[in-house]
Amino acid sequence: MRRFPIVTVDVFTPRALEGNPLAVITDARGLEDAEMQALARETNLSETTFVLPGDSAGVPRVRIFTVREELPFAGHPTLGTALVLRGIGQEEVTLELAVGRIPVRFSQRDGAAFGEMRQRDPEFGARHQAAAVAAGLGVPADALDPALPVQTVSTGTAFVIVPLRSRAALAAVRFDWARAEPWLHAAGAHLAYFVVREPGRLVARMPFYGGEDPATGSAAGCAAAWLALYGAAASDQETVIEQGDAIARPSRLYVRARCVEGSVTDVRVGGHGVIVMRGEINL
Repeated sequence: MRRFPIVTVDVFTPRALEGNPLAVITDARGLEDAEMQALARETNLSETTFVLPGDSAGVPRVRIFTVREELPFAGHPTLGTALVLRGIGQEEVTLELAVGRIPVRFSQRDGAAFGEMRQRDPEFGARHQAAAVAAGLGVPADALDPALPVQTVSTGTAFVIVPLRSRAALAAVRFDWARAEPWLHAAGAHLAYFVVREPGRLVARMPFYGGEDPATGSAAGCAAAWLALYGAAASDQETVIEQGDAIARPSRLYVRARCVEGSVTDVRVGGHGVIVMRGEINL
């Protein structure tokens, strides 16, 4: 019988049973690709990560699986895995992902460990017309916020950022995957991130495989870059993203990005995390 250690962690919250849960197999040596995918289905969480030996510098390699597929990058799995692997007093953990190395720097905030990852510099894709968004995503055209563009953005995973006018419009979003998936792929994205801008914060929702994601760190980085590019947040100004409240998994993500003469860099996404369970997988 083969045994593999597993840890679960709630990410983007300082309290257990909130935020976005993640399963981390801390030593995945000996697992085949098909077994990793099957274990991700077994945990039935939005993502499960698998830690493998890295290079001679000791940087661990991490693979990220949803219940359907492997992802090159995702935010809460990166932060959560770094939290699990972090040694006592260790200030920075670097992970080798499919998109490259992502450093996560830790500090204390509000009496708990707080990690902040630096994501890849953003790639800004197409801007989308309201009529196309309404047809593709089922969002009323008059629900969109005209002050900011609907745009495809990626810091490793591409999202269509969809700004809405109000919390009421956000609450009214009804997402149909069968209808939306072809449009998203045509828009050069995998997923849609619905946001409402308020002073100093965004309120967000992200449909995910027939459900809803409590916290989406990869989309949050895209949103931070997008806010900085269009001057909706000052360069390097921290913005809080509220997500997950609608599904009783409140999450808080802290984001910032630098923008100098129209060039956006240094995308940061941070939050708390708490280890909830430790156990063993027997195969």
